[in-house]
Amino acid sequence: MAGRETSSLIDRLSSVTDGILGIVQTRLSLLAVEVEEEGIRLGAGLFNLILAALFLAFGLFALAIFLTVLLWDSHRLLVIGLATLFFFVMAIFAGNNAWRRLKQGKRLFTDSVAELARDRELLRRDER
Repeated sequence: MAGRETSSLIDRLSSVTDGILGIVQTRLSLLAVEVEEEGIRLGAGLFNLILAALFLAFGLFALAIFLTVLLWDSHRLLVIGLATLFFFVMAIFAGNNAWRRLKQGKRLFTDSVAELARDRELLRRDER
């Protein structure tokens, strides 16, 4: 009988270990997916931000040149000063907006942490 109880205990221990390893594997997979999604989101956002800033800079520079040439005889210094002021104000606005958006991203691994908390709670219930 002692052999049968030992065998049963080993089977149960093996089953519990297998279950725990399965949970850990699932959580690590979830963690990897979260890291990948966050990297893709940040990369795409940064690429689009740089592209938009580049096109905006070209367009605004062309507009400044156009207005300077258009008003060359009467108000060239005023146009150059206003264009410079406009560029600085837009740079501050864009930088502030980019900073706010980057801070808005969800906290990394929140889903994984929540799942691990649920797992711990389930294990505590099983112990009682």
